[in-house]
Amino acid sequence: MSILGIDHVQLAMPEGGEEKARVFFVNLLGFKEIPKPPELAKRGGAWFEAGTVQIHLGVEKDFRPARKAHPAFVVDDLDALISKIQSAGFETDLTQPPLAGYNRVHVFDPFGNRIELMEKI
Repeated sequence: MSILGIDHVQLAMPEGGEEKARVFFVNLLGFKEIPKPPELAKRGGAWFEAGTVQIHLGVEKDFRPARKAHPAFVVDDLDALISKIQSAGFETDLTQPPLAGYNRVHVFDPFGNRIELMEKI
């Protein structure tokens, strides 16, 4: 047996935050929304996809943002993306130490979950 890949990453969100999630993940990060299966759609939340990457946002009753645990997305034109995210008023953290071969930044979704954006150099 071996692990072949990651199907998706799940983040939590508060109830009723679907539109905020769409603004951030679709309008800013460039994901497209994909339909949730009907039985899961009843729970709220939203699913997004970009290429082979999926992110699922699920409603959590006692929601607390993931400020440390995070997905990391490889992007192109990181500087333009950071500018777009900052212009939209979202929190960014540019103080992370460098990683060999990457420029990177942490941004925070509308619910405070940390997301790392990485660009190969």
